[in-house]
Amino acid sequence: MFNPFRYIADFLHLVSFLILILKIRKTRNCLGLSYRTQEIYLAVFCVRYIDLFMYFVSVYNTSMKLLYISSTVFIIYLMKFKKPYCLSYDQASDDFPHYKFIYTGAGVLALLVHTDLAPFELGWSYSIWLEALAIIPQLHMLQKIKDVENITSNYVGALGVYRFFYIVSWIYKYSLTGDVCWTSLLGGIVQTILYADFLYYYIISLKSGKGMSLGV
Repeated sequence: MFNPFRYIADFLHLVSFLILILKIRKTRNCLGLSYRTQEIYLAVFCVRYIDLFMYFVSVYNTSMKLLYISSTVFIIYLMKFKKPYCLSYDQASDDFPHYKFIYTGAGVLALLVHTDLAPFELGWSYSIWLEALAIIPQLHMLQKIKDVENITSNYVGALGVYRFFYIVSWIYKYSLTGDVCWTSLLGGIVQTILYADFLYYYIISLKSGKGMSLGV
């Protein structure tokens, strides 16, 4: 079944990676960016795509999986190891306790919502909830900074819009087939809610043409 909204969402997801890499390379710093969020995203993709070399779905499917993983690895490399970019990483502000709350919380939600306890199914469910919560360290960091660079705001904005289109794609699929995956739907809703406050200020900044500030 051709689902145009899913392809739009996939494209926006790739755009978010490109925006982030552009921000780091162009400004030669990673100020305002959370390494912890990127670490969680890498865990999401590694867990979700563990079957990458076990099953072949399509060239598109395999290519997108490889692009998601490689782009995230490259971003982590720039932020943590590549000079001069890594020298500007603000570890003091990137202090959300993600091991305690994100990884553990996603595990609890996966067990509560997903009834199939088969390893691959449970791992997939865990990755959905992990992705839903992954943006929290980034938003926590931006709340501390208040004034957000335009490129950084575009990156987070693209992530928020991409999740919105995934929800639309699930609604579209349901309208055609009657099938609904509650784990994906609920995870997407939670993630969109987490983005809501940021997207509100992001839209205001786009309308005004001024820099983005949070909580003012």
